Amino acid sequence: MKFDWEDADVVVRIEKDGHIWTVIHDRPEARNGMDPVSAQELHDAFLEFESDPEARVAVLWGAGGAFCAGWDLKHAASLADPEKWAADMKELAFPEDGGAPRRGALGPTRLELTKPVIAAVEGPAVAGGMELAMWCDIRVMADTAYLGVFCRRWGITLMDGGTVRLPRLVGQGKALEIAMTGRKVPAEECYQIGLAEKVVPEGEARAAAEAMAREIARFPQMAVRADRAAIIATRGMPVRQALEYEWEHGQDAIEQEGTAGAGRFSSGAGRHGDFQNI
Repeated sequence: MKFDWEDADVVVRIEKDGHIWTVIHDRPEARNGMDPVSAQELHDAFLEFESDPEARVAVLWGAGGAFCAGWDLKHAASLADPEKWAADMKELAFPEDGGAPRRGALGPTRLELTKPVIAAVEGPAVAGGMELAMWCDIRVMADTAYLGVFCRRWGITLMDGGTVRLPRLVGQGKALEIAMTGRKVPAEECYQIGLAEKVVPEGEARAAAEAMAREIARFPQMAVRADRAAIIATRGMPVRQALEYEWEHGQDAIEQEGTAGAGRFSSGAGRHGDFQNI
């Protein structure tokens, strides 16, 4: 489904700067809580990013000072109607034939992209918003931002990858503690335990994430994507199997990009750790 990004009713828009796409969820009246409309728009925006050959790195940002307050609880409350519950769950269910999964309740959280996505987190990224942030490859957080399984208070489970991704990022014990207590996890603690990769002053998360995106986008992209894919795919594999995966999936990038890059180095580029003249 394609959207007219100029339509005033659309709550997700894309701002492009060369190879960098900033995907903006703009529903500040709900602290960027996710209802079915915004979830679908966000899902479709990332499918568009994935399919565009000029797009290299995406930044996900919530307008108005909140990354995402999670699943829209007004929508969740409406599911007390058994017919509406059944219809909603059918829409979100995984296909029985094993085909491509439908969108998640939080939008793109079931997508497995080949390109990197950086979360720029200001304010709350809680409940499903925390799951959305963890779906991203990297999280850049303002020093006043925070994560947390705030849905613990309302009897709502993690349903967009939270129980899968949280222990992979912080380990099982810490994941259990965060998930079961539902407590607030401030940015500095997120950085210390592996839930954030960079902490910046309040109001600077988007700019810092876009700067990081530009750094990634300027490199030869086959190698970037091959290493990204191997890091993700080999988690949990036996070492021998993981090494074989890395070897088999890295050769094309070396052949098509690496030999030329080595030639540039031989001609004088990038000497002494120079990352500018490459």
